[in-house]
Amino acid sequence: MDIFTEQAATYDECISKITEKHGPNIHVLRQKKIRTGGFLGFFEHDAIELNFMISRDAIRMGPGPNPRPPDFDEERKKILNQAARTSPELASRVAPHIASLDSRISAAGATNRLAVSAQVAAPAHSASSAANENLETILDAVKKLEARMEKNSEAQDSRTEEHSTITRIEALLEKNDFSPSFMKNICTRIKKEFSLENLDNYDLVQDTVLEWIGESIIISDNSGSVRPRVIVLVGPTGVGKTTTVAKLAAAYSLAATKGSRPLNVRVITIDNYRIGAKQQIEIYGSIMNIPVSCAETPNDLKTLMAMYAQDVDIVLIDTIGKSPRDYTRIAEMRQFLDAAGPISDVHLAMSATTKASDMREIMQQYETFGYRSVIITKFDETVRVGNIISVLCEKQKPLAYITNGQRVPQDFEQASVVRFLTNLEGFRVNRNRIEELFPLNETRFEWR
Repeated sequence: MDIFTEQAATYDECISKITEKHGPNIHVLRQKKIRTGGFLGFFEHDAIELNFMISRDAIRMGPGPNPRPPDFDEERKKILNQAARTSPELASRVAPHIASLDSRISAAGATNRLAVSAQVAAPAHSASSAANENLETILDAVKKLEARMEKNSEAQDSRTEEHSTITRIEALLEKNDFSPSFMKNICTRIKKEFSLENLDNYDLVQDTVLEWIGESIIISDNSGSVRPRVIVLVGPTGVGKTTTVAKLAAAYSLAATKGSRPLNVRVITIDNYRIGAKQQIEIYGSIMNIPVSCAETPNDLKTLMAMYAQDVDIVLIDTIGKSPRDYTRIAEMRQFLDAAGPISDVHLAMSATTKASDMREIMQQYETFGYRSVIITKFDETVRVGNIISVLCEKQKPLAYITNGQRVPQDFEQASVVRFLTNLEGFRVNRNRIEELFPLNETRFEWR
């Protein structure tokens, strides 16, 4: 009695394959759902597996003696051999049992033949009963072997998923406050692109992951071709917008390209709510010799923009700081930004210390202003930047500038991939390599 196995996407397809190979006279012993295909847990799909045997009774023609009931040891040996072929790990375990069965079959050959003759002469129902009992025993053995093989397979998959390199990389990403979705994407990519052999090379995997992180960071092109270039800063209260405006003003007025004329910069504030906001930006303007104006209404802003249209290179607008849930103030500021004109570059300022979930909400609420890039402030107040990288990657927003202190204009720089990668904790960073992969923009603070 041979026990066969067939797999297909559906039960009907499986039966069709079986009958095509063996004819219609089959007896299905067991049906189970399986996962098949794929590599390292990817691209698998559901399928059906059938264990069956060819029915000898169905093809017996005419009257005659009942067939010899299956020999238990023979059938068990076949099952064990099949299991050994399926799983090399299981083969070593069942080998002693196969050897033992060989000995028993050889020693009891004559006895078995007599037993078979007696069964043939016995009434049909006795032979049938013995065959059924043996069949049940065989099926029980099959189930036990399959359960053991499935357990071994699951353990092997688990070991693959929990490879020490992947576990270490995941812990490193978590240490740097990367979001769960970002971490999952990285680990999924590792499993797809690295062989089991290469996974043993932790340094190779870590260097590659560092490059993937760098590829996820988008850097804004801060050049402009329209005169005057209007730069608007929006963002929640307390992120340092006013200080950032002063740093931008200093950068554009003092760091023009060598050989070119100094850039003509103007600052406008519409922050009439925060106590001392106007005085603060006016002090910065006085020190840098940059005129500062205040617009109390959208019409005031339109008037100032018309005045600056002819001879000004850069106009920086400091806006109202507010909670992203303050919808009334957001609508009010929308009117001011409309007055600034359609050519303005809007930047969203966010603190590096903001947690990822709050960053997502801030970015969502400020989408109404059409900001094109992000300025990260207070970069010096955190040692973990995974939250920033994760959210900007999810939102596909570029980085423009970084502020890393209170000094004007020193604590200010153009954003770069290298700056973020060298700020990651626990990663082995080859600076020469990442500077080659992600070259710095040499035209800093230049207006053309």
